Amino acid sequence: MSGNPKLNLPWLLKMAWRDSRRNRSRLFLFISSIILGIAALVAIFSFGDNLKYDIDQQAKELVGADLVISSNRAVSPALQPLLDSLGEERAREQNFVSMVLFKKSQDTRLVQIRALEGNFPYYGTIDTSPKEAGNSFKTGQQALVDKTLMLQFNAQVGDSIKVGEVTFAIAGVLNKAPGQTGISASVAPVVYIPLRYLAQTGLSQRGSRINYEFYYKYSPTVDMAKLVKQLEPRLEEEGLEMETIDTQREETGRSFEDLTDFLSLVGFIALLLGSIGVASAIHVYIREKLSTIAVLRCLGVSSTQAFLIYVFQILGIGLVGSLIGAALGTLVQQTLPTVLQDFLPIAISVRISWLAIGQGILLGLLISLLFALLPLVSVRNISPLNTLRLSFEETSLFKDPLKWAVYGLIVLFIFGFAYLQMNTLLETVFFTGGVLVAFLVLAGMAWSLMWLVRRFFPRSWSYLWRQGLANLYRPNNQTLILIVSIGLGTAFICTLYFVQSILLNRITLSASENQPNMVLFDIQTNQREAVANLARQNQLPILQQVPIVTMRVEEINGQTAADVQKDSTLGISPRAFQRELRATFRDSLTSSEKLVEGSWRGTVASVEDTVFVSLEQGYAERIKVDVGDKMVFNVQGALIPTIVGNLRKVDWNRVQTNFRVVFPAGVLEAAPQFHVLMTRVPSNQASAQFQRQVVRQFPNLSIIDLGLILSVMDELFDKIGFVIRFMGAFSIITGLVVLIASVLISKYQRMQESVLLRTLGASRKQILLITALEYFFLGALAAGTGVVLSMAGSWALAKFQFETVFTPPLLPILIIFVSISLLTVLIGLFNSKAVVAKPPLEVLRSDA
Repeated sequence: MSGNPKLNLPWLLKMAWRDSRRNRSRLFLFISSIILGIAALVAIFSFGDNLKYDIDQQAKELVGADLVISSNRAVSPALQPLLDSLGEERAREQNFVSMVLFKKSQDTRLVQIRALEGNFPYYGTIDTSPKEAGNSFKTGQQALVDKTLMLQFNAQVGDSIKVGEVTFAIAGVLNKAPGQTGISASVAPVVYIPLRYLAQTGLSQRGSRINYEFYYKYSPTVDMAKLVKQLEPRLEEEGLEMETIDTQREETGRSFEDLTDFLSLVGFIALLLGSIGVASAIHVYIREKLSTIAVLRCLGVSSTQAFLIYVFQILGIGLVGSLIGAALGTLVQQTLPTVLQDFLPIAISVRISWLAIGQGILLGLLISLLFALLPLVSVRNISPLNTLRLSFEETSLFKDPLKWAVYGLIVLFIFGFAYLQMNTLLETVFFTGGVLVAFLVLAGMAWSLMWLVRRFFPRSWSYLWRQGLANLYRPNNQTLILIVSIGLGTAFICTLYFVQSILLNRITLSASENQPNMVLFDIQTNQREAVANLARQNQLPILQQVPIVTMRVEEINGQTAADVQKDSTLGISPRAFQRELRATFRDSLTSSEKLVEGSWRGTVASVEDTVFVSLEQGYAERIKVDVGDKMVFNVQGALIPTIVGNLRKVDWNRVQTNFRVVFPAGVLEAAPQFHVLMTRVPSNQASAQFQRQVVRQFPNLSIIDLGLILSVMDELFDKIGFVIRFMGAFSIITGLVVLIASVLISKYQRMQESVLLRTLGASRKQILLITALEYFFLGALAAGTGVVLSMAGSWALAKFQFETVFTPPLLPILIIFVSISLLTVLIGLFNSKAVVAKPPLEVLRSDA
């Protein structure tokens, strides 16, 4: 080498290769921390890529038709000729929720009735057993019943179910319908009947909540986008919505993009944990290379060349680690469709996604370099004099501004990746800020522990305790890396568990104490007293009996739907006029409501009085309405001018009737209406008996059994929780990998210490006890801090996001804390066995 060497890339690569020959296994150990993070991201990226491909391929089967027009109310006679003129083939459906009675077992269940006419679906099939039942049920008084219902009530093909006043023979088992998922089948199982029998069931009455669907098939040569553009103004005027294969493809892709983005963030957290391991491992590695680097400097190698030699080493081993992670992620991707199948309306393929693999490898290289740069920049400050020095002190942040630049790049990288997943600036800022706060809190705990132990060293304690505590702040200690990595993994897993508990508790609390657990709705006015008397005969309390009136918004401050469509600057959504509202009337607030603005006026004395309505606060914000604004409501043909008198905050979590719009008493009493009755049943047996009586006497009524909903929601959250825990496991396992890697990395330092201790007379048992004490302190503090962080985050989510009370489950917290503490100790002892096994003469040999 010359006195003023220039950058020589081939020589630098050769030196990086030669220098790594004795350390390749250890270098790979450094980078192994990020393998699981890369695997998680490649699996999610592959899943998202395949999901997008499969949605594109199966969009037709999702919709089942080229064009779907839907409405939540009967179509006006003026529009019907237009609907009848569309398409080359036509089908229609009316769907609603209703009770059905299984004749053989006399069991009842709330289901979604789909009354179908025509050859829908035009793409895909209604999957049934036997196969021909998907078409044959339309020819007679027959029904298709969802497989979950058939299993639940032990029903067989050929049995009968009663829908309203009509009994249908079960023609087949419904395995899957277009767009149906496993979760939707659990929440609202489907029963198909022929549309021509709907009127006879008695369920299609004035006030019944029925959705109307019209399905059309077109020739492939028809430009659907152009057709939709032509139809849109007329259909929007009538409040109808349209869906095509293209819009379904976009909507489905958008829906599941949120899922893949969330899971990507979960995998990204695992990658960040691994990155901490990279930074710590390279820090120890560089300290061990001080003498080598100093010798190179004496031979004329510049600081830049020395720096690049180790950068190339990290990039090379980072590439190997990323390739392994990408291969592992591709294997994991094979299992994701199975894990997520209940949430997906389509079949997901397991093709190898080269795009996802490329993204994972690139991400692995980038994050390896970014986090390795933190300790690597110190190589620039190693001088030839270090061949004579016993130690090397790193430069501080203030003396080396390049370190600030590296930290800035890391924060920018985290922010950029999060923004790509969230697509909103505010959420990205919160996520990045949360990650930084968690890092800083855990790092602060680590530094505080080291300072406190050093400052208040317990001199009076036994030698073994003093030695174990001293290991927490000695050179090459693992305090910072282990507390941050294990603490973050613990905090992440605990937070996922707590959030799941919050959601379940919020639902369960609504059914506690004297809250209703059964809701009867679609009660006609002439049935009101008879239904109430039936409840009393069964010794059930009448907790609420509420009238409901359907209506639409006609005007807001003099602006109609037509005005809003012409002038978008008004800031009012056209949907404010299109959607049907269900309102009530009463003279007082309920226990679930709180007045936040304006004053309550509960009665109207005469027809000349001004009608002051109450709006739910969130609804008022969405339609841009405030106290004092004027609104005109169309109550089934009658226009009622009103003024917004007040805004209410509504607790939607409580199981009782809550409304966006409440009228005062004295206005809507004569309007067409139906009623809701709420009661509380003491047991499942009483519930089943009461439901059977209701269905027999009032077949048009629908019943919501909260006990059934709770069981379905519990199953739903179990499945969601499994998906989240499946991905979250990558984080905790990565934390453990970082723990194992950190112990192995520093075992060479521990080897020298243990040999010295054994030379001084310490037994293997004493050395293992010292090690156990060190790792117990580390594990306990990391787990404890992680649990506290997760509790703080969960409390904030419960209070501000879910608006409920967070009560930490003490037993799971204790189990998590003890498990992680013990696991840390066990891993530390396992990896230290090789250290204590070395003979004292090892200290005289060359460095391993």
